Amino acid sequence: MHVAFVLHAHLPYVRHPEHARSLEERWLFEATWECYLRLIDVIERAPETPGPFLTLSLSPTLLEMFGDAELRRRFVDHLTRTASLASRARSAPAFAGHEAALDHHIAALRSARETYERFGGDLTRAFVTLAEKGRIELASTTATHAYLPGLKTGAAVRAQLRIGRRAFEHHTRRAPAGLWLPECAYEPRLGPDLALSGARFTVLDAHGLELARPRPPSDVYAPILAPSGVAFFGREPEATREIWSREEGFPGDAVYREFYRDVGFDAPLDVLDGELGPDGKRLMTGLKLHAITKETPKKPYDPSVARDRAKQHAAEFLRGVEARLVRARAEGADEPVVVAPFDAELFGHWWYEGPTFLAEVFALAASRSEGPRATSLGRHLEQFPDLCIAEPATSSWGEGGFGAVWTHPATARLWRHVHHAEVRVLEVDAIVRDTLASEKRRRARIQAIRELFLLQSSDWAFMMRQGDMAEYADQRVRLHASRIDRLTRLALTEAWSDTDIRWLASVEAHTPLFSGLEEDAYAHVFDPW
Repeated sequence: MHVAFVLHAHLPYVRHPEHARSLEERWLFEATWECYLRLIDVIERAPETPGPFLTLSLSPTLLEMFGDAELRRRFVDHLTRTASLASRARSAPAFAGHEAALDHHIAALRSARETYERFGGDLTRAFVTLAEKGRIELASTTATHAYLPGLKTGAAVRAQLRIGRRAFEHHTRRAPAGLWLPECAYEPRLGPDLALSGARFTVLDAHGLELARPRPPSDVYAPILAPSGVAFFGREPEATREIWSREEGFPGDAVYREFYRDVGFDAPLDVLDGELGPDGKRLMTGLKLHAITKETPKKPYDPSVARDRAKQHAAEFLRGVEARLVRARAEGADEPVVVAPFDAELFGHWWYEGPTFLAEVFALAASRSEGPRATSLGRHLEQFPDLCIAEPATSSWGEGGFGAVWTHPATARLWRHVHHAEVRVLEVDAIVRDTLASEKRRRARIQAIRELFLLQSSDWAFMMRQGDMAEYADQRVRLHASRIDRLTRLALTEAWSDTDIRWLASVEAHTPLFSGLEEDAYAHVFDPW
């Protein structure tokens, strides 16, 4: 019996050198110290196991940001400023009674810096080192996390898969066997391209397996093999409810850290000392000193109580997993597995105690002579290769289970731009790559492909649908669409002005996405395999 956690680490490509302290870059900085660096510590300290005990997918956009020298410098500055704010708050009368929470945050920031410096600021190297030691199994995803069922052509799907894999291999020097499908979104037409891209396995929401044809005999407790040759694991609903749901699951416990109550909105201005957003607006700082609490006013956050509760929840989680696996085995599953896939950022950022929970799950699973053991998806397939053959159903892990989150009327303006740009870039690509084009025209073609990838990111549709950061998503959509229009026109002519030449250079410098890939990586990016 096994439990397989799958953590998907992804953020949209946010790089804004034009702003001294970009609000959007804070998404990366907060996730780095609250989640990624703490996750490294969890993995390093976990008990030894015979093989990988965790599957971790790293998106190419995140890997690009991990390797960006300017973003690294800005992250260190962010850590320094946040630690200074915590120290000022520790001495401020306004936060009397919150000393334990502040001391905890000061120590956590110090630990994050130590881990970061230990790996020379190279988080990609940190995770690759853990994979080389057999602690984790690394997987990738598409180039910019595009919602694949929404793309107009198979050529665009192939490009996302190809460049996603090539960028992952460029950064990690490893060939991924696993592929995280963005938003766990699948439809049968994608199957052949997934297989030909080199993906051996991926994950779907529960109904992707439950509605497969023919119906799998083991429900979501065993992977299936699609006719294309790709293995599909199903997300187990009960594990999802326990860990993902703030209303019903563990993260909503009253003693855990409240996400929405932040020092940035509570501190006097002299304590903030400039830790403000544009126009002097208050913003989230990452320092949160209150417990969720079920009544008002909210109680001070007690890290030791929250840590003990996370350990209790880990034991409760494993007991529930074991009961369900025993039941699945009694119902005919030979080697049942509970697959628990989540956004990695849940563990530490949204659910601050999440890393403590994971550490305890891995420790308990390794210490017991019986009961579920932690494993990775690839390791499970190696141990139990005999799979039921079935075609997974169209599905996603979004609200409603299908594509409503990303194809809602609120996102219609995005898809008009995506589909128009997709057709335009394909037309220009076919002309420029097969002619004796000048260097500047070839550069315009490749940058147009990069801008198309950025336009296709599923993050913009999610922001538009949810209303969170919708204005920023609109700005990014308009930016990439307008760049594609100009780049494709320039790619078809030798009549460039000096302004055009300077503009292309500035776009390449401002958005150096996948700039480490050789030009040959884009040679046949849209072609059949």
